[in-house]
Amino acid sequence: MKKILLTLTLILIFSANVAQAFEIDYLKGGKSEELMQKVGYRILNANKIPYRTNFLLVKKSQINAGTSCRTKSIVLYDTTLRYLNTEDELAAILAHEISHLVDLNQGAFKGQFSCFTQSFAPKKYEFKADKRAVDYLVNAGYHPVSEIIVLNKITDQPRYDWYLSHPLGSKRMMAIYEYIYNKYPQYLVENPYKDNAVYQNFLLTSRDNRKKLQEKVKANSNKQINYL
Repeated sequence: MKKILLTLTLILIFSANVAQAFEIDYLKGGKSEELMQKVGYRILNANKIPYRTNFLLVKKSQINAGTSCRTKSIVLYDTTLRYLNTEDELAAILAHEISHLVDLNQGAFKGQFSCFTQSFAPKKYEFKADKRAVDYLVNAGYHPVSEIIVLNKITDQPRYDWYLSHPLGSKRMMAIYEYIYNKYPQYLVENPYKDNAVYQNFLLTSRDNRKKLQEKVKANSNKQINYL
């Protein structure tokens, strides 16, 4: 019994995402905390999400953001701000973390065991959070392509992801693109990012994956694509 309790405790510690921070001198005249709260609560309210959370900024040298299993707080590391240029991009990060917040509040005992389920299938929940974040952004009046922009800036691209907790950035961006393509195609047509260098880089590097999507659409297939 002691071994089981110790294992569960270690899983909780491991899966509790550490908070992150935001010094938004880059976005809104240095009022980073105010902007983070404004954007975060706008997403929560627009999507009628009834779960309490805090939006916290933390000074860290890494690029990261997360939702704590223990406190349900959403945190952003301030270094991440250097890579954000618009409020939409900040909203994209917060919408993703709010999706994790929703999962952490659902299930038995007010989501007590949801940390365990997420730690056992982390990639599944990352894809889920990415797609649900698209809905949250649209409902809150933000542009969903901003999520692709942010991921192209801050995600790594190792050769393989089988040993990682997160899928490859290329897979995540393409899954988001397909979701927008199927559910909100107007945002790909009316796209303020179409001439953005980061978005152009995504189009360049996702050429093979987008060809797979085109073939899927042409075949009128619902088969899931294994993106590169």
